Amino acid sequence: MTIIETKRDVETEVSKSRRTDLKLEVVVISVSDVDRAKAFYAKLGWRLDADFASADGWRVIQFTPPGSTCSVIFGTNVTSAAPGSAQGLYLIVSDLEAARQDLLTRGVKVSEPFHGGGDVHAGTDEPYLFGRIRLGGADPERGSYSSFASFRDPDGNGWFFQEVTMRLPGRIDALDATFSSSSELARALRRAAVAHGEHEKRTGAHDENWQDWYADYIVREQLGQPLPT
Repeated sequence: MTIIETKRDVETEVSKSRRTDLKLEVVVISVSDVDRAKAFYAKLGWRLDADFASADGWRVIQFTPPGSTCSVIFGTNVTSAAPGSAQGLYLIVSDLEAARQDLLTRGVKVSEPFHGGGDVHAGTDEPYLFGRIRLGGADPERGSYSSFASFRDPDGNGWFFQEVTMRLPGRIDALDATFSSSSELARALRRAAVAHGEHEKRTGAHDENWQDWYADYIVREQLGQPLPT
């Protein structure tokens, strides 16, 4: 190894050790009627964190979706963006239909599930991550990242549900393999149970260490690593 290569490796390690965490915690959207927007996001079941105002017409309202580490802020004199201009706001869910049904029971209009029509980025449908063709129904193979539904707030700010059950490799640091709610963990356990049933069929024997298999499956699924067989 040359001196230059050694120096470069040392600089890389130093850079990694000094890395500063950058946590996206707030997205600001624009609305035309603050109280109407507040009522809508409260109706979604999101947590109201703040509603501050001052005499000069400034007002800021913050909501946080369940299980999210990122919050949404709107109000008056908090952004110069046009009301309804925020589009492509993605809410990641582990069960698309459960997320849809929750909104429907709250009286919120949400689209039917849809999936992409291939790598086509020209079409008549409104653009989203997977192109401009939306096919009805969830992804037939129920692939992770591939099933969607959408809804809008009263100003037209556009939100998507995206179903993610298994992360692509490298998308989550190993130390960050966590679950934000008991329901999310329960869904992971159900997926592990189905996979473990297939595992026992293949081996033809009862797995006494099923707890270890479950734990390994759930962590690997969340980290995007190869699943146990």
